[in-house]
Amino acid sequence: MSMDESESGYKWLRHTILLCSFGFFTHLVPSEAFITPYLKGPHKNLTDQELVNQIFPVWSYSYTAFLIPVFLLTDYLRYKPIVILQGLGFIGSCTLLVFAKGVPMMQLMQVSYGLATACSIGYYSYIYSVIEPEYYQKATSYVRTSTKVGLFISALLSQLLVSLARLDYYYLNVISLINVSIGFVISLFLPFPSRSLYFYGQNEAVNSKISTEGGNSLLAITDPGEEHLEKETQGGKRSQQSVFSKWKTVLQQLLGDIRQCYSNSNLLRWSIWWALSTCGYSFVVNYIQNLWEIIAPSQGKESGVYNGAVEGAAQILGAAAAFSVGYIKVDWKKWGEMFLGFGSVINAGLLFVMYMTSEILICYVAYAMFIGLYNFVITIAQFQIAIGLSTERFALVFGINTFAAVVLNSILTLIIVDDAVLGLDAKTQFLFYSVYFAIIAAAYLCHGGYILRKQCHIQRNRNLDVAEEPTIDDEKL
Repeated sequence: MSMDESESGYKWLRHTILLCSFGFFTHLVPSEAFITPYLKGPHKNLTDQELVNQIFPVWSYSYTAFLIPVFLLTDYLRYKPIVILQGLGFIGSCTLLVFAKGVPMMQLMQVSYGLATACSIGYYSYIYSVIEPEYYQKATSYVRTSTKVGLFISALLSQLLVSLARLDYYYLNVISLINVSIGFVISLFLPFPSRSLYFYGQNEAVNSKISTEGGNSLLAITDPGEEHLEKETQGGKRSQQSVFSKWKTVLQQLLGDIRQCYSNSNLLRWSIWWALSTCGYSFVVNYIQNLWEIIAPSQGKESGVYNGAVEGAAQILGAAAAFSVGYIKVDWKKWGEMFLGFGSVINAGLLFVMYMTSEILICYVAYAMFIGLYNFVITIAQFQIAIGLSTERFALVFGINTFAAVVLNSILTLIIVDDAVLGLDAKTQFLFYSVYFAIIAAAYLCHGGYILRKQCHIQRNRNLDVAEEPTIDDEKL
C-alpha cells in the first residue's frame, strides 16, 4: 500500500469516527421514550389536548419551514455549519425541556427540534464531501448504524433507569441534555470539506480562496484615493454578480437533475410510496405515546410503564428487518408494487389493531411490528431508488422525497391534528392512519396488478411468436 493510499484510508476513518460519535451522542436521548408522561406529569402539567393539538403539530410546521433553506445552505456553507446548527437545535430543545414551562415554551422547543431534524440533511450528506467514493458504502453503513445504536441504548437505558432505579423523568431529560452537548462539542472538530455538489468543486474551492487572498493583498498595497474606491466598488459589483450568477446556475442545475431523476417511471413510483409511507410513519412515531397514555395512563405507576423497552425492541426489530433485505432475492421490477401494496395492507391492519385494542401489551406488539415492517420495506425502497443513480443524485432524490413527505405531513397535521380544524384526539387519529395506509395499499395493488397482467400478456405473446416461428426445415419445404 502506498503512502497516499494509507493517508486516504486513515483520513476517511478519522472523519467517519467523528461523524459516528456525533450521531451516537445526539441520538442517545433517554428522555424520548418517556416524553409524553414527562410533559403530562407534575413538572409540566400539560393536558392531552395541549400536547396533541397545540404542541406536537409545531414540529411538523417548523420542519417544513426549515427544510428548503437548510437544503440549499447545506451545499453553499459546505456542510459543517449545518451539522453544528443541528447540534445547537438538539441542545435548545433539551434545554427547554429541562428548564421551561407552559405551552408557548414547549412550542418553541418543538421549533428547535424541527430545526435539528431538518439539519439532518447536512449530517447524512457530510461524509460524501470529505472521503473518496471507494469508502462510501462502509462510511454510510457506519453512520447509519451509529444513530440506530444510540436510539437502542437510549431506549434500553431509559427503561432500566425508570423501572429499576425509579429515576424521575426529569433526570432523563438532564442526561439527554448532557449527551447532546457532548455531540455538539464533537461537531466542532469536524473538518471543513473542500468540495460540495453544486457550489464548490475541488479546484473551485481552492481557487476561490486564492482569489480572495489575492484581492485582499491588492487592496492592502493600493494607494488610497478615488482610484482605490472605484476599484473597490467595481470589485463589489463583480462579486455580487458572481454570487447571483452562481446561485442561478446552481438552481438551474438542481432543477435539471430533479427532472432527469424523476423521468424514470419506476423510480417515481417507489419515490411516491416513500413519501406517502414516511408521512404516515412520522404520524405514528410522533403520537404513539399519546395513544399509550389513553389506553394505560402512566401517572402514579412509573415503574409499570414500558415505553423504553418497546422502543428498544422496535429498533432491534427494525434493524434486523433492514439487514434481512440483503439476503432476499426477488424480481422487484416485476413484483415491487404488489409488495408495496401488501406491506401497506399489513400496516393498515396493525394500525387498526392499535385503534381498537384496550390492552396495552397488544398495542405494544402491534407498534413494534409496524416499525419492523416499515424499516424492512423502506430499505427495499432505498435500494430500488439508488439503482442507476450516482451517490450525489441519490442524496438529492432522498432529500426531495423527504421534503414531499414533510409537506404532506404538515398539511394533514393542520387538518386532522391541529385544533384550528378537526383537532382529533390521539385514538381517533390512529383510525385515520389506518385508512390512510389502506388507501395507499389499494392504489399500489391496483396499479401493480395492472403492470403484472401487462407483463404476463407481453411474455405470453413472445412465447407464441417463438412457437410460430418457422424452422429451417419448414422453410425448405
